[in-house]
Amino acid sequence: MSARRVLATLVALVLTTAFAPAVATAEPAPPDDTFYVPPSPLPAGRPGDVIRWRPSNAGPRHASVDAWQVMYLSTNALGQPDAVTGTVLVPKTADRATAPIVAFAPGTHGPAFACTPSKMIDIGAFYEQPGLDDLLDAGYAVAVPDYEGYQPAPKTTYVVGRSEGPAVIDAVRAAQRLGAAGLSTSAKVVFRGYSQGGGAAAWAGELQPSYAPELNLVGVAAGGVPADLVQVTLQLDGKFGFGVFAYALLGLDQAYPELQLDSFLSDNGRAKLAEMKQSACTFELLTTYANQKIADYTTGPGYIKPAWVARLNENKLGGTPPRVPVFLYHATGDQLVQFAQADSLHKTYCAAGVQETWKTYDTDHITLVYTGNADVLAFVRDRIAGKPATANC
Repeated sequence: MSARRVLATLVALVLTTAFAPAVATAEPAPPDDTFYVPPSPLPAGRPGDVIRWRPSNAGPRHASVDAWQVMYLSTNALGQPDAVTGTVLVPKTADRATAPIVAFAPGTHGPAFACTPSKMIDIGAFYEQPGLDDLLDAGYAVAVPDYEGYQPAPKTTYVVGRSEGPAVIDAVRAAQRLGAAGLSTSAKVVFRGYSQGGGAAAWAGELQPSYAPELNLVGVAAGGVPADLVQVTLQLDGKFGFGVFAYALLGLDQAYPELQLDSFLSDNGRAKLAEMKQSACTFELLTTYANQKIADYTTGPGYIKPAWVARLNENKLGGTPPRVPVFLYHATGDQLVQFAQADSLHKTYCAAGVQETWKTYDTDHITLVYTGNADVLAFVRDRIAGKPATANC
């Protein structure tokens, strides 16, 4: 073989390796909860590469879908590699070569490991099942991230958009790189979520152009969005949603070690948050911890110190509006995620020229988890069908 042909062969090999879709050789998956423990050190690879996978029972969808629990590489709030788990579901009747992929960002599940969304899906206890069913019945593949930190010793980074956004995006990449799923890297993609999931979907939409420009993203549907964490959390002190406030402090602290939440916790606060991490899911957050006060958890308002303010501002939506059509929606009587800050995000997106559909509902936060699904599905269908978006700014 001539020197020229050798050189040409080497160049072709390099280019093929550099630009071919990554289909990771996943490691064997343990059958027990050690599945959720990230390997140490993490394997080399790119965000979205599959570390391990195993079949999921998929709860009530067991007979109609093929489903897998996956662990994949992603990026944490500090920009460092991490490992995230989730679920990939594909309708048995879908044409996998052309099936669109919807990233379904779940709402609040709570800090305890038992609450992990993929575990809830597996056993049929996923409270957003109706919204998930809508997408599967429409023939779409669905990727549901657990977000960072769901493992037997949980360190969840609740409402931290800089962690949640990559977790949502990389769930799609993992679905595309999971050989068993057979999905296309050119599939149309939509990000969809409500509440914590609405924030995560919006963050995924804002980060996608720089973080995952290769995705064929065609729309973002985000409801009940906690766009400004300061406005959302502080107004919950002493009210029904106090558990969400306390969990947000915990989530931020676990994302950013320099915040040192423990340094201004009282003994009571330390015990309550330890209890929360051990046993609280969404129901407990909204019942066991309802109407409590942050003053009873802390020795002072350490969460308003400059380090906290900087991280809170870093996780405020609106800085890099999505480049695809957006359906943004919110309940006017939302008692958990303040309406005014969502309205502000809507106006920010409109001012930036986003093709945005903004819709309000005369109801409360929890009701809209379910009553918003029909409009979300209509938006998703239209974006996947390629219909022009009609903004109502």
